[in-house]
Amino acid sequence: MKFRSAVIDSIAYTTPPESWSSELIEQKLAPLYQKLRLPEGRLELMTGIKERKFWDREVRPSEIAAEAGRKAIAQSGLSPDQMEVCIHSSVSRDMLEPATASFAHRLMGLGPQTQVFDVSNACLGFLNSIALLSSMIDAGQVKAGVVVSGENGKPLLERTIQILLERELTRKTIKPFFANLTIGAGAVAAVVCHESLSPNGHRILGGSVLADTSANDLCQGDSSSGGGGLEMQTDSEEMLQAGVALAKRTWLAFKDVLGWGENTADRVVCHQVGAAHQRLLFDTLGLDHAKDFSSYQTFGNTGSAALPITLAKAAEEQAIKAGDKVALLGIGSGLNCLMMGVEW
Repeated sequence: MKFRSAVIDSIAYTTPPESWSSELIEQKLAPLYQKLRLPEGRLELMTGIKERKFWDREVRPSEIAAEAGRKAIAQSGLSPDQMEVCIHSSVSRDMLEPATASFAHRLMGLGPQTQVFDVSNACLGFLNSIALLSSMIDAGQVKAGVVVSGENGKPLLERTIQILLERELTRKTIKPFFANLTIGAGAVAAVVCHESLSPNGHRILGGSVLADTSANDLCQGDSSSGGGGLEMQTDSEEMLQAGVALAKRTWLAFKDVLGWGENTADRVVCHQVGAAHQRLLFDTLGLDHAKDFSSYQTFGNTGSAALPITLAKAAEEQAIKAGDKVALLGIGSGLNCLMMGVEW
C-alpha cells in the first residue's frame, strides 16, 4: 500500500500516575516464588521492563483516550470542528456496545459531522486505523481525523496475580500467564490530515501488511468463564518465533513497496514487547540496534498504544528530526503485521 497525501499533523500521549515496578509485582507474588523456588529479579531480567504505569481500574478507556485526543488536537493546527473521523483503536474498551469511540467523541467535544467507530485488532489497532484514515484522505472522502487509543492493563494484571496465588500451578503451568506481567497502560492520539492542511506534517508514505492466522491460538484473552474478570494466556516462546518469522516476510514486502533497504530508515520504532523480542527482531531483519527507540523499559507493553506512544516520545526527545525516515514495525496477536514508513 502507498499513500499520496496523508500526513500526521500531531501526536500526543498521556502517562498514568501510578507506577508498578517489576520488583513490586514479584513482592506481590512472593508466596508463589517461594513455593516454586523462583529467583527474585527474573521478571525484569527476562523482559528488560523495570516498571509499568496504571490508572485506577475504574478509569474508562474512553476517558484516557479522549484526554490524549484533546492534547493532540490542541497541538495541531486544526480545530475540533475539522475532525471528520474519530477512531478508537484500543484492545481496552468501555463496553461491548456502543463503540468506545462514541464516548471518546463526546468527551473530546467533536462535532456531529464526525464519523465515529472502533477498530479492534489487538496491539495493531492504532496502525491499522492510521492506514484506514490515510486511505480515506487519499480517496477524497475526508480531509482530517483523529485516531485515539486508551489502554489500561491494571485489571488484567491484578486478575493474573490473583490466579497465580490461588491456583495450584507448577513452573510449567505458570508460563502462559507470564506475558500478562509485562502489561502496562497508556493513552495516545494522532491527528491525521490532508497535506494541504498541514504543509509541515509528517508524510505517511505507505507500507505492507501480512497475516498468519494459523497462529491465532498463541495469545488469547477474554472475560473469564466464572465471571472473575479478564484472563489471557500466551505461549510466549512460540509467539516470539512466529511473530518474528511473520515480521521477516512483511519486511521483505515493505522494502519492495517503498524501495527501502536495511539502512534506509533513520529511526526504527517497534511494538513494545520486551528486550528479547527487540533483539531477535532487529537481528532477524538485519537492522542496526542503534536506530531503535524503545519505551518498554518504563511503560511495559501497552497494547495498541505501545508503538505510537514510543513514536511520540521519540519525537518529544528529539530522537527523530525533520526529514528523517522512520520505520514503524507493528505486530499483534492473530497474528497480524503492519509495517509503515513515515517521512518526518
